[in-house]
Amino acid sequence: MAGHRAGGGVTGRAEMAGQVSLVTGGAGGIGEAICLELAQAGSRVVVGYGQGAERAEALAARLPGEGHRALLTRVDDSRTLALAAESLRQTEGRLDVLVNNAGVTTPVPHDDLDGLSDEWIDTILRVNVRGPFACVRAFAPLLRQHGRGLVVNVSSVAGRTGTGSNVAYCASKAALDSQTRSLGRALAPDIRVLSVSPGWVDGEYAQRMPPELLQVQTERTPLGRLAQPEEVARAVLACATLLSFTTGCVIPVDGGRPLT
Repeated sequence: MAGHRAGGGVTGRAEMAGQVSLVTGGAGGIGEAICLELAQAGSRVVVGYGQGAERAEALAARLPGEGHRALLTRVDDSRTLALAAESLRQTEGRLDVLVNNAGVTTPVPHDDLDGLSDEWIDTILRVNVRGPFACVRAFAPLLRQHGRGLVVNVSSVAGRTGTGSNVAYCASKAALDSQTRSLGRALAPDIRVLSVSPGWVDGEYAQRMPPELLQVQTERTPLGRLAQPEEVARAVLACATLLSFTTGCVIPVDGGRPLT
């Protein structure tokens, strides 16, 4: 009988053996957990990064299994993405799963209309909305070639509730979920497209927030805690291994936060 590892996953399984997965923003807190989960499932993992090459390369080197590597995938630069797609075609010869995890935000109170600058609005929409679309456009030929490609967009409960780090961030995640539905229809049947939508995650971003803010979010979450990065990662893995007849929809990992 297979043993269980911390966090609830199962060791000794290789549901994704022979597959290749690319995770943009792969070296960040949630991205790192996703890379680890996919590698443990047997996938070769490409750790995508826009900056911080050393961190991405270090993560690729310590992932379990073989064949992992880091790759420059600046999501708001279509030329860089085209080069990345060609690199994958030449080295891996395939891509089975694209996880659009890269994203940006900054905390600005929703009623501070002047505090949310034009520059931040443009950056958030460029990275969080145009970036995932540009990635899908660049990697679709590789995802399509085996007739069972998968795109997982890492979204946020903010796209549903309108409460999040700032107004533009909430709008960007709502747009990303809409993009998931549109592309789920447009790319079927060869490519499935899903959103995984966390609430507050006990990761790098949350650790920079005031403890009293996190306490409020915890109290407003019916399950009484924040998500762990590994729980988001397991949702991504489920999209790849269990939800084989699911596309164009949003998978919540939010502890019931919209219920309050």
